[in-house]
Amino acid sequence: MSKMHLNIALDTLKATGVRITPQRHAILEYLIQSMNHPTADDIYKALEDRFPNMSVATVYNNLRVFREVGLVKELTYGDAASRFDFATGDHYHMICETCGKIVDFHYPGLNEVEHFASHVTGFTVNSHRLEVYGTCPSCMENEAKEAL
Repeated sequence: MSKMHLNIALDTLKATGVRITPQRHAILEYLIQSMNHPTADDIYKALEDRFPNMSVATVYNNLRVFREVGLVKELTYGDAASRFDFATGDHYHMICETCGKIVDFHYPGLNEVEHFASHVTGFTVNSHRLEVYGTCPSCMENEAKEAL
């Protein structure tokens, strides 16, 4: 599945005139394979051994390009660092308030909310975003151990 996503993403970049550099390819591949919504610094650290001359600025610049062509969503949650999510379609995020872990989930019923919101307000809905906050199983387990 991720090989297919990578090929489609590379085709999208080529179609928009973006040159495919080895660093760009690696960053995109990392984003597709990563399920933890990495920061630019996370991506840099994961790839710095393969690309010792690559800077954090290179990562940020490539993420900006990916965002502009619609391949990546930038997620900001009020903390210092944006997280990046390969745009695989509409999905939502469960966020641990203790460790910051972000997990994707799908819920098709929210399309009805868009239609209702549009009907009630007269707005044309362009997009929506949903985050659900809680405590992940790992943090709950750690909290239980600390309580003993």
